[in-house]
Amino acid sequence: MPREFDLPDVGEGVHEGELIEWLVEPGDTVAEDQPVAKVETDKALVDVPSPFHGTVRELRWEEGDIVPVGDVLLVFNVEGEDDDAIAAGETGGGEASGAGSASAGGDAAADAAESGADAGGEAAGAEQPASGSPPPAGSPEAAEAASADDSGRVFAAPTARRVARELGVNIHAVEGSGPGGRVTEQDVRAAAETSEEPAAAEADAEAAETPEVSLESDDGAAGGIEAAVDAGVETDAGTAGSEQQAAQAEPAADRGRTLAAPATRNLAEEHGVDLDSVPATEERDGEPFVTPEAVVEYADAQQQAQAADAAAVEAGGPSAGTEAAGTAQSAAAAGAQDRPERREPYRGVRRTIGEAMAESKYTAPHVTHHDEVDVTELVDVKQRLAERADERGIKLTYMPFVLKAVTAALKEYPVMNAALDEDADEIVYKEYYDLGIATATDVGLMVPVLEGVDRKGLLQLASEMDELVEKARERTIAPEELRGSTFSVTNVGAIGGEYATPILNYPEVGILALGQIRRKPRVVVDDETGEESIEPRSILPLSLSIDHRIVDGAIAAQFTNEVMQYLENPELLLLE
Repeated sequence: MPREFDLPDVGEGVHEGELIEWLVEPGDTVAEDQPVAKVETDKALVDVPSPFHGTVRELRWEEGDIVPVGDVLLVFNVEGEDDDAIAAGETGGGEASGAGSASAGGDAAADAAESGADAGGEAAGAEQPASGSPPPAGSPEAAEAASADDSGRVFAAPTARRVARELGVNIHAVEGSGPGGRVTEQDVRAAAETSEEPAAAEADAEAAETPEVSLESDDGAAGGIEAAVDAGVETDAGTAGSEQQAAQAEPAADRGRTLAAPATRNLAEEHGVDLDSVPATEERDGEPFVTPEAVVEYADAQQQAQAADAAAVEAGGPSAGTEAAGTAQSAAAAGAQDRPERREPYRGVRRTIGEAMAESKYTAPHVTHHDEVDVTELVDVKQRLAERADERGIKLTYMPFVLKAVTAALKEYPVMNAALDEDADEIVYKEYYDLGIATATDVGLMVPVLEGVDRKGLLQLASEMDELVEKARERTIAPEELRGSTFSVTNVGAIGGEYATPILNYPEVGILALGQIRRKPRVVVDDETGEESIEPRSILPLSLSIDHRIVDGAIAAQFTNEVMQYLENPELLLLE
């Protein structure tokens, strides 16, 4: 029997992941622990290893799909279980499996036989269709057959299965054009169009024989109009776009309610789209779920339809309506083309960052303390030590000096290395110093964690920090390397910034932002003579944000002064 492989829990608290890339194809032989897919969670990009030795039988998802943890990711033929044995099991040939065991194919055959017997009993004497001829696409019989037959044994993409159910196409009767005979969405739609051509001709013949319907009935004008609409007669008010309105109403009529994220509902309002009219491309808990992409696609289709109507107005077509309406629609379409937009899904790491920022900002009352420190001596020391570091293949920056200075200050002010346990109503003082380094990446801000900063030297900190930052930017960093920090440091000066109001890496109570070191004029007092002079000095701006529920403004200023003392006199770091 084939073995199904569910998407595992690839990170603490992760409920779903975006399938970024398949690393295997159907028919590939894989070894245990070999990566089969790249999945981006809300924390990082991870490789998903195979739990089996075997052959890839079926990929259940497309690249770009959001896969819930625990759902089947792909199916393997495990070594020792050949296709012949699997095929025999699927056709009910597992005779030696025992009385209480049956294959998936045997169950399906039994179910089909039972349902066929029931149907024969209920409709005795009714004329049955010829064996092997599928019902017309879109008919109730086809929809029922598609639902009953879509048991997962056809090599087809999930989107193709969904479209087959929506169009009432028997996916077993569709010939696949994809790799290895895989049935694609285009194959299903082509099959539906082929089946709809005879049905459309028959519908046209019936429409030609439809008698004229009066707009008034015995029940009054309103009832007459309803009867006319039911019979397909176009009124002057409802002629333009009636087909489009019917197409929009059809998806809504098939579902009782529509599930969608708040951002998707806002997007629908921005586009002036009825969310219940948007085709649901996914399901959540058995209910139709509308995605932002579906809203955008539906809105684009509406705009194209409006543009077509506007063109018909200009050409004086039979369903033109008023000239003023057509001119307005043309102007709206032209305006949309003059202001193009690009949209991308708000999910993955970007969404997690946004949610964390919102939680921090709206949970902890932020206060930011600004100051600046003269680091002229630190600049000289760093330049001298950088040559030694280069000899060892290590790039030495100012960050390791800052991390050591911050650690020394945290020891003097333990409340800055604490967190608030809101459930227990307790302040938790951390007696270890794992500092987070805010890092800009292509997918947003990540905070790799340097553990045990108080136990490491400058060069070791520089080496480990470079490695973590590189892994974060390449999106190969492990989730455990992004959590557990007790205090964070961010460098806005790397991009030319001076001051900032950094948001806390919640639940931490402090984060220090470093500005760009600039040469500025400062008054310098000679220690021996007491004379004052103006000299150019290297000045580093500092911005410290705190959680004001735990840290007072006075503590923030004192903590910053302690950090400044170590940065002004870097030789003090030798004592740490």
